Amino acid sequence: MINLILFGPPGSGKGTQAKSIAEKYDLIHISTGDLFRYEIGNNTPLGQKAQEFMDKGELVPDSVTVGMLENKMNMHPDSKGFIFDGFPRTTAQAEAFQEILDKKEFTISHLVSLDVEENELVKRLLERGKTSGRSDDADESVIRNRISVYHEQTSPVYNYYDKDGVAKTINGIGTIDEIFSRLCAVIDS
Repeated sequence: MINLILFGPPGSGKGTQAKSIAEKYDLIHISTGDLFRYEIGNNTPLGQKAQEFMDKGELVPDSVTVGMLENKMNMHPDSKGFIFDGFPRTTAQAEAFQEILDKKEFTISHLVSLDVEENELVKRLLERGKTSGRSDDADESVIRNRISVYHEQTSPVYNYYDKDGVAKTINGIGTIDEIFSRLCAVIDS
């Protein structure tokens, strides 16, 4: 079983690459962003609460995120593995996630971080904002806040997995195919 965490700041290309990796390796793609958008799109109480945090570029509380993720995993008991896109975002989430993995007797095969310079991230997100309909992709100050939150709260997750020797960083600049090839080289190693 392969269990991957695709890691990096907003706009680094996690979603784009996760879909291709899921297809190539027959993995279930779990995107917390997609889970939140589903709840928001259906205007559930959870979705309304998540939207309040997302509109400010802040993280949704861990208990909500971890619960939604576990439910999604439970829907696929016979999968060949999972690719986690945008999760965990805090060390506390990583610790709560580890409890779920331990219960299922799963391990993380690799955490692969996409390294992209901040101005490139802003450029990508503003471009995506023209078609995504996401308010958090259309405002540069919100985007820069999201990147700042990532550096303060999410980047320490890398060290959490690095202590187990499963964290790797690759260059997230280049064509989609070039980046995909770099990711596959890590996964296949």
